[in-house]
Amino acid sequence: MHTALDSNKLGDVLGITGKLYMYDKIFKPNATQEKVYSEAAKAIVKDVLMGYNGTIFAYGQTSSGKTHTMEGVLGDSVHQGIIPRIVNDIFNHIYSMDENIEFHIKVSYFEIYLDKIRDLLDGKEL
Repeated sequence: MHTALDSNKLGDVLGITGKLYMYDKIFKPNATQEKVYSEAAKAIVKDVLMGYNGTIFAYGQTSSGKTHTMEGVLGDSVHQGIIPRIVNDIFNHIYSMDENIEFHIKVSYFEIYLDKIRDLLDGKEL
């Protein structure tokens, strides 16, 4: 039996109970935070640093690991998730640039739960 976790291909289609789902990449359960960041988010951050907009989001059922993937263990460089790695990469890039360059950074951090949108940075429901 072939499962999605057996696949190493990018940009494939997975059929589950008669429905087709397209995906870019599937990570095995033992994938490191660094691997997930490097293969799923780092290119988006690079594009953002070139002036493009970028969006990274985690989608899934309750307790499926979205917060672990996005935040990880804060303050732990090995186990930190996507968000702290993005922040590190962006600010390392800024600090490496000429001091005469001005940067404007805008961040949105939302949760969609039970069809309600909540801004996690100020706690307001939208």
